[in-house]
Amino acid sequence: MLLVVISGLSGSGKSVALNVLEDADFYCVDNLPATLLSDTVEFLRAAAHSSLGVTIDARSGASLAELPRVLGALRGRGIDVRLVLLTARDDTLVRRFSETRRKHPLSDGTRTIEECIALERGLMEPLADAGHSIDTSELSPHALRAWIKDLLVVRAGKLTVVFESFGFKDGIPLNADLVFDVRHLPNPFYDPRLRPLTGLDTAVERFLAEQPDVRALLKDVGDFVERWLPAYIRDNRAYLTVALGCTGGRHRSVYLAEQLAARFRAAVPVLVRHRHLHAA
Repeated sequence: MLLVVISGLSGSGKSVALNVLEDADFYCVDNLPATLLSDTVEFLRAAAHSSLGVTIDARSGASLAELPRVLGALRGRGIDVRLVLLTARDDTLVRRFSETRRKHPLSDGTRTIEECIALERGLMEPLADAGHSIDTSELSPHALRAWIKDLLVVRAGKLTVVFESFGFKDGIPLNADLVFDVRHLPNPFYDPRLRPLTGLDTAVERFLAEQPDVRALLKDVGDFVERWLPAYIRDNRAYLTVALGCTGGRHRSVYLAEQLAARFRAAVPVLVRHRHLHAA
């Protein structure tokens, strides 16, 4: 059985992620108490269900801290377990709750929305290193759906390296494990012919491939990741997110993320994400 557990902060996109699983023919359960997860898995496994998607969040209360142990026990019973943690910046969460006019699940009539978010972050802290984190602050629902779909096809049992491009103008992604600033590299943005293109376009690729500094940085970053990759594997991590940032997240960082992914794709499972190429 494949078990995908979606957790994280209220307003970060858990419902969007669960809908992706439902569309992929997962048996889905929303807001499952953490204490019921093992029994739910065994019940559905006995009923011959091969894929289960659940959301578990801070409404589980103190039992949420036990979730990593429960997931470890399920893995020991042969379940392919994947934990996805969705997060976002405070200002983004406040704006989303304001736009939807929904009450925060931890609201008790006396706490402000900011206090509810802070309380929820504290309750989620035991899960911080237990799964794969995705910062949805600047992600559209379309982009989040695509990223969740990517996670479903990754091979189980091996560390997956995620190369993610982003723009510093919108801040560093909260989910990044390693961050490399590439803003010092020659910028295609200042060429009127290249400005409307992205790092996925041949003309931009050719421009950047001809720059000695770009080639040198690609080698340095790649060598660094290769040097320390065994240590991350020994740490039993499921994912390592390497974030590369330029000013707008459309040219240099995109190109470098693609080139690094190509270098490592034969050695480990690889995902590529471009945070600022999704218009909708």
